[in-house]
Order: sequence, then structure tokens, then C-alpha cells
Amino acid sequence: MRKKPPVARRNAVDSRTARPALVTHTIEPVYDERSRVLVLGTMPSPKSREVGFFYGHPQNRFWRVMEALFGLEDRALADNDARRAFLLNEHIALWDVLASCEIDGASDASIRNARPNDLRRILDAAPITAVFTTGTKAARLYRRYCEDDCGMPATPLPSTSPANARMRLPELVEAYRPLLDALRRP
Repeated sequence: MRKKPPVARRNAVDSRTARPALVTHTIEPVYDERSRVLVLGTMPSPKSREVGFFYGHPQNRFWRVMEALFGLEDRALADNDARRAFLLNEHIALWDVLASCEIDGASDASIRNARPNDLRRILDAAPITAVFTTGTKAARLYRRYCEDDCGMPATPLPSTSPANARMRLPELVEAYRPLLDALRRP
């Protein structure tokens, strides 16, 4: 049996010479005057930018974690309207640390020339009592660019990205329990 010749990939890019694209954040933060916790990622992925909302890649587990953590039915947070309503109802503000950066696809490890969002926009409008970051890079960027201005440390949470395959959904849900605890504090 003869082997088929390898198929050439179209638009293949040599990663040694490729330059990350400059991306500007275009998704508005979700918050209102009742928001009590702030959850920050790094920068929306290409899929999130495409669908116009946070954690938009179908394999990202953020919304599945929220469903499990808050005792919702599976797929209760399947569309952007339901997600926005959930966040506001549960007093969760959601945005990202960065306003712009150079990034290769969705790879946080490739982030360069970062410019932070002005988080005072949320902090001045809502009684935020706790800040959480999703993933190691978001935690580092928050500490570097935002913590002093915000006046509160962030609690780092694990990434819900499909790249973080080492954590199963039940482990992620348990790791996100501090967010629920912060919301239940008087």
C-alpha cells in the first residue's frame, strides 16, 4: 500500500519569523452599580472577538464552570444574552486586563507591548470587593499594570482555556469556589 504524499498547508507561517498581530480590545465590559466582584482575563481570543463576547470559544470552559458553580442547568449560559444577564444578576463584573497588545492568535504566552484597560471605569461605578484573574498571565499582567491603581490584590484562578487540559471540569469548579464565596460575603 502506497503512502499518500503529505498535504501542504495553505498560508503556513514560519513561527520563527511571524510577528504577532496588534489587537485592540473591542468588547465592552459587563458591570453595573451592583457588581461586587471583578473577573479579569487577559485579552479576548479571536473566537471571542468574532462572537463579540468573553470566553466565546466553544471549548473554553468558563461558562460551564459558572453553570456548575452556581447550580445552573447544562447549557443555561449558551448565548451572550443569557451570559450577560447571569453576570449582572449574580453581581459579577467581567472584563480583561488589557486594552491592546501584540498577540499570536489566542496565545497569552506571546503577548507583547501590552497596554492595560482603565479598570477605574468599573471600580468607580461599582462596590467591587474582590478581583479575580483567569489564568497565570492575567494575574501577572494585573499585578504589573493594575494592582497599585486598583488598590486591591487579585486572586488568581486557573485558566478555563482548552489549552489548560490538565484540569478537569470538577477541579476547575472547585478552584473557582473563592469567587462564589466572595459573592456570599456580607
